[in-house]
Amino acid sequence: MNQFEKEIRERFSEAIEERGCFLVDVNVDNDNNITIIIEAMDRCVDLDDCIALDKSFHEIWNQDENDYSLTMTSAGLDLPFMDIRQYIKAKSSMVEVMLKGGKKFIAELSDVNESGVCLKYKVKEAIEGKKKKVEVEHADTFSFDEINIVRPYVTFDKY
Repeated sequence: MNQFEKEIRERFSEAIEERGCFLVDVNVDNDNNITIIIEAMDRCVDLDDCIALDKSFHEIWNQDENDYSLTMTSAGLDLPFMDIRQYIKAKSSMVEVMLKGGKKFIAELSDVNESGVCLKYKVKEAIEGKKKKVEVEHADTFSFDEINIVRPYVTFDKY
């Protein structure tokens, strides 16, 4: 994290929280392109949130004095969770998980705490006395150190 990213986190978090949102990530590249990712705990981030926070940001850092471009966005469905509050918000929903060993699966995020998550998922396993593999439900706890990526899992039902 560079110094400007740290300064943004320190000086801009209050404005984000006043909107009922929280800061997920800040990225400032070498050309001063700033991307701020926000999320709301009990609702979806909407365009009004992004517009209001864009205005607040420009009030803190004058664009005429500091040459930068700003992108204010919500955490997308394709982005992995980066903040524990995203895990908390996603509790009881389906998530796509990739563990550090490469194992990938879809699970229900059933619980979360400071050290990790509990996931419920089904796996086909060979059972003694059965010819075909049988789907077995698991509820396992994984520490954040074991997890590479967790992101929302979205399905589109056919009509």
